[in-house]
Amino acid sequence: MAGMDEFIDRLNPDMCVVTAAAGGARAGCLVGFASQCSMRPVRFVVWLSELNHTFRVARDADVLAVHLLGREQHGLAELFGGRTGDRTDKFQDVRLREAYGGALVLEDAQAWFVGRIVTRVGGGDHIGFVLDPVEWGGHADHEGPLLRLSDALTIEPGHPAD
Repeated sequence: MAGMDEFIDRLNPDMCVVTAAAGGARAGCLVGFASQCSMRPVRFVVWLSELNHTFRVARDADVLAVHLLGREQHGLAELFGGRTGDRTDKFQDVRLREAYGGALVLEDAQAWFVGRIVTRVGGGDHIGFVLDPVEWGGHADHEGPLLRLSDALTIEPGHPAD
């Protein structure tokens, strides 16, 4: 596995915050495993850990919201990545609004989209939520770098990795 570790260590993906709402519960987490997965139709997949509070809410949701943060938004990333929704209301002091299908959109995100969950796929210790984008927005005036994995390495996860 050492060779694969070397390969993975070279990656520096954009980080995003995924939010979910279902059955009166709301959740959100910092995600490093996410990507466009189809061109036509456009599809995007986010991978959520089965141990994560957000996963438990997302499995009952119809839509998810995916947010890109600017590098300067480390505090927001730390809130969603360094605390667990099992013990913390991450949305208490965050500007948000309800979007398509009851999705929760973080008003301060640099860019965001809401996607209908098309399917869920297994992938080891994470489940992929394949999304059909139905609404999107953001701050067109933001041109700074996005938050990447290397910017988030100091964030201690809010729940155990395994």
